[in-house]
Amino acid sequence: MTIGRIIESATCVAEGADWLAAREPRFAEALELCGPLPLRRRPDGFEALLSAIVGQQVSIASAAAIWKRLEEVGLTDKDAVAAAAPEALRAAGLSRPKIAYVQGLARSGIDFEGLRTRPDEEVIATLTAIKGIGVWTAEIYAMFALGRADVFAAGDLALQEAARVLFELPERPSPAHLRAMAEDWSPWRAVAARLLWAYYRAIKQREGIR
Repeated sequence: MTIGRIIESATCVAEGADWLAAREPRFAEALELCGPLPLRRRPDGFEALLSAIVGQQVSIASAAAIWKRLEEVGLTDKDAVAAAAPEALRAAGLSRPKIAYVQGLARSGIDFEGLRTRPDEEVIATLTAIKGIGVWTAEIYAMFALGRADVFAAGDLALQEAARVLFELPERPSPAHLRAMAEDWSPWRAVAARLLWAYYRAIKQREGIR
């Protein structure tokens, strides 16, 4: 199996956006409203996955505040997190379950470099085998840290709400429904996600993803 297209630059995102706009008129309308889409690439490795776990089930503002406190006390490094007293992580704002998750991740010995050459399905399977890392977290990592162009986080509430409004659906689509819709957006599903997040920001006046 191959790993498919990798999003490396804003030019890649623009290419995907143009493809989506040509395929789906509603995407063309959203793109006109939102303008150029953000690259949203970040370095891969432990810190990127730690950030994704921090952002689970909390507001973007809360996640940013927790992350800032972790940075201030030097607890974004794998070895530091593995050796940290749980109380130190708790003081930074992590819940008990998240403390167990991030320390489990830090001690997992996962081969982050090896993930770069693994197919999307294997990346997701490898990450979700670690306790506390669900499909959403693994997909966000694959999209932003590994640059996978055809991964889509169908369980994301902001994406579901943006799709409901943009496609005039009677209710917010379930993850399964949205994933089925997204099949038509392959091979640029990760760009479709960027467009829907941008659209969410435009219609709700708040960010849908950190």
